[in-house]
Order: sequence, then C-alpha cells, then structure tokens
Amino acid sequence: MRLYRLTAATLLRRKSWVVCAFVTGVMPFLLEKISSASENPALLKPAIAQATWAMALLSAIFWGFFTASKQGESNARSGMGEYFLTTGVSASRQLFEMWLAIFTFMVPLPLIATAVCIFAASPALPDERSMWIATNFQYCLLFLLAMAPLAALATATASRFGSITGFLASSGLAIFGLYGVGYLKLLANIEGSSVLKWIWAGSPHYHFADPTERLRYKLGAISWEKFPLLLAYFGGILLIYAVISRLLFRVRSVA
Repeated sequence: MRLYRLTAATLLRRKSWVVCAFVTGVMPFLLEKISSASENPALLKPAIAQATWAMALLSAIFWGFFTASKQGESNARSGMGEYFLTTGVSASRQLFEMWLAIFTFMVPLPLIATAVCIFAASPALPDERSMWIATNFQYCLLFLLAMAPLAALATATASRFGSITGFLASSGLAIFGLYGVGYLKLLANIEGSSVLKWIWAGSPHYHFADPTERLRYKLGAISWEKFPLLLAYFGGILLIYAVISRLLFRVRSVA
C-alpha cells in the first residue's frame, strides 16, 4: 500500500480537505444567518439540513473529483506510475490505491453532514426524530456509493486525457445525474420523444442520492423494502464505472 500512503500523505499536507470540512460542517450555520430562515424559526432546521448536504455534494464534486483528476494525471506524467509498475504494483492496484486514498478523504463529508443534521437539525418529536436519523444514515450510504465510482473515473480519465478532461467528465456526470435528468424528463414529456425517454432511462440518476428534498419536506426515510433496490442500482453503476475506469487508466503518459 505504498502508493496509498504516498497519495494520502500528499493530500494531508495540501490541507485543502480542511476547507471541505469547514464548508460542510460550519458554512450551513453561517448561511442560515443571511437567509430568510432567520425570519421564520420553522424553516431554520430544514435550511441547515439542506445546506449541509448541498455543501457535502459540492465538496465531493469540485474538490474530490478535481483532486482525483490531478492525482491520476500526475501519476502518469511524473513517471511514478511506471516506477511502481517496475516494483510489481500493477496498474489495477495503482488505480485502486489512489482511489482509496482520495475516498478516505471523501468519506468524512457525508458523515459530517449526517452529524450536523442529527445534532443541529433534528425534529423535536421523538417519532420524527428517529425517522430523521434513519433518513440521514440512508443517504450517507447512498452518497458514498454514488460518489465513489465517479472519483475512480476521474482518476482514470485524467491519466489518459489530462486532469481537465477527467474533472469535467466526472463532475459533468454528477451534475447531470443530480439536476439535469429532471429537465431531460420534462423535455421528453413535452416533446413526446421516445429517444429522449430512452436517454433519460439510461442516465445515471444521482438525484436518488440527494436527500435535500426529502429532508426539507420531512418525507421520512426510504422504505426498507425499496432501499435495497437503490443500493443495487448504485452498486451496478459502481461496477460499470470500475470496468470503464480500468480500461481507461494507464500508468505512463504517451506524450
């Protein structure tokens, strides 16, 4: 696990992860001071919950995928990937160890968001509070399953096409899956286009891993009968992206 330790130590020294922790854990409390939630106490807790999960998602997309892309490009262009290859660390192992190091720093994001929602934004009623806690833990797991393969894809794409391409590919897929698919469905229904409907059906529906609407309106936890289907859905995406990432990843630059 030498490459894992090297990558983790590099990220730790850069300290950019501190900004993500601050944005996720502290920024929601600052934002509610300047929002309309301060004028209506009933909106305060939902606003904090919505903000902290939004910050966690944005941190994963803009910091996590950018960092993954930089590491993938650096490993290929600096010669480090080729060096580790000569020491017996295969390309698959290099991709896994770099991904694991980056994922290690991404895991605290949903955990911080869950802690903020539970300790600072839980409903007062015991029944609602227990449902609130279950909802946040469900989405913490979905968050990790949704973001994990995109980080690997960013690393692999960047190793072949450069960090900008790697970042744009993963962040574009994430943003499209979170927000774009809703507009695509609306357009498909308006146009009545079967092609658009097929594209929508085959798109990654990352909005299933975004809890903001469910928390805002206190819709409760996902039914435990349906939750395994979501786990299987994101697990399938993970497997597909894992294969694509391995096919794209390379340890040396041809330039």
